[in-house]
Order: sequence, then structure tokens, then C-alpha cells
Amino acid sequence: MEVLSMNMRKLSCGVVSLSLLLNIAGCRKEYIRGANNPSVDAPAMSTGLDKDDIGRMLNECLNHLGNSPVMQFWREHQGKARVAIFPFQNETSEHIDSQLQAVLSETETWLVESNTVMVISRERQLQMIKEVEGFSNAAFNPNKIGQYGRQLGAQYIVTGKVQASDERTDSMRRVQYFLFMQVIEVETSAIKWQHKSYVTKAIR
Repeated sequence: MEVLSMNMRKLSCGVVSLSLLLNIAGCRKEYIRGANNPSVDAPAMSTGLDKDDIGRMLNECLNHLGNSPVMQFWREHQGKARVAIFPFQNETSEHIDSQLQAVLSETETWLVESNTVMVISRERQLQMIKEVEGFSNAAFNPNKIGQYGRQLGAQYIVTGKVQASDERTDSMRRVQYFLFMQVIEVETSAIKWQHKSYVTKAIR
């Protein structure tokens, strides 16, 4: 009887230990790679802007630019037009500076790969802004785009901005984000191309 009781206690301890191990395993976080599971990027995590939202808006704008009259003009002039890409302004409450830097890089790559224009290095632009604004206050000033362009010898400037519109009801919040892109001719300050794309996020 005593042997049976001892075996029962051992079995009980084993069951408890196994249960604890299973609980620990069940609570462990699972790390997922997006390349292996594309659905990781699909759900909206919040009403804020994410890389997927910005990517969609940028792709729409670049596709529109690719079919625009100014792009056709550049093609006809066999890559002789000099183009500078200037920072996009964030006019929202979102902290998206790093995403906007990625927008500049993607736009630069897209223009270079189009083989239709001469793209001025953005590193050279930063140096020029320091020269114009003074090295102690080398912040980009959107009101001086024309001056920057002339200083660089650019004929055209690609720039843009992001804006937001927020609507609320008792049961729902909806936010629309807009990406405006434009091409400005430096000599005349004329807007040669402009496009607006947007995404809508909501929570209810």
C-alpha cells in the first residue's frame, strides 16, 4: 500500500511538471518573418500611417508621374534634364520622418532607373543647404526651394508633403492621409506635374 501511494505521488508530480512545461511553452512569444508569412504585413495595427500605407500612396504617385506629359518631355530630351529631389514635408501629427526619408530614397531610385533624367545626389543637396542656410542652422527651408535648385544647377525639383484629415463620431474614428507630389520647374516656378493619393484608416 505504501509503495502504491509513493508511485501515485511520483505520477502526480510528473503530471504537474508536464503541465507547467506545456503552460510555459504556450506563453512563449513566437517571432515571425514577413518573408515566410506575408500576412504579417496585412493587418492595420492602428489608425496611424505605416510603411504599407506610404508605399501604396508613393507607388500611385510614381505611376502617375511615369505617364505624365513632363515625363514624356524628359524622355524626348534623352536624359538631359537635371532633377533634384527635396524633402517631403510632414504636416501630420504622425512621427514619420524615417518613412519620409525612405520615400526620398525610393523616388531617387525610381528616377535613376527610369533613365530619363540626370538625378542630382541628395548628399550634394545637403551640403548646398548648409552653404545657403549657414552651417550652424542647416535646416531645409521649403520657401527657398527655387534658390536651392538654382544653386544646384537643377532644372526641375521633385518634392511633396503629407497631410491628414481626422473625423470622429461616438462609435468611430476615421483618418484620411494624403500624399501630394509635384514637379516644379526651377526657372519659372511653374508646377509641371502634381498628383494626390490617399489612404483611409478607421477604428470602430
